[in-house]
Amino acid sequence: MLQLQAVHHIAIICSDYEKSKRFYTEVLGFTVDREVCREARDSYKLDLSLNGQYVIELFSFPSPPARVSRPEACGLRHIAFKVADVEAAITALNAQGIFPEPIRVDEFTGKKFTFFADPDDLPVELYEI
Repeated sequence: MLQLQAVHHIAIICSDYEKSKRFYTEVLGFTVDREVCREARDSYKLDLSLNGQYVIELFSFPSPPARVSRPEACGLRHIAFKVADVEAAITALNAQGIFPEPIRVDEFTGKKFTFFADPDDLPVELYEI
């Protein structure tokens, strides 16, 4: 059996680099670890961390094709982040002009969660711990 230790990172390709960079840093609070301009590929690569842990590689490419996100397309469904208080997180998002779906309750754990979208309509979940 493969001996995996943890998830290393999540790679996201965005359509508008500056817009997505602002969303992940200023709205979600990620820290920029490294930003690289890859001139030969007309592309940027942004390494982002959360609470000191490397989490996201944000890429830009010229004219990336659209990916079906909803309804429930096959493939990566969403990314999810733990929060201490879903209602407080929603209030913070609302202040940024982002309005998540109504809060749901996980039928198995009884925990609250909600979804909203990043600038490219990638579903993002906030899950209360």
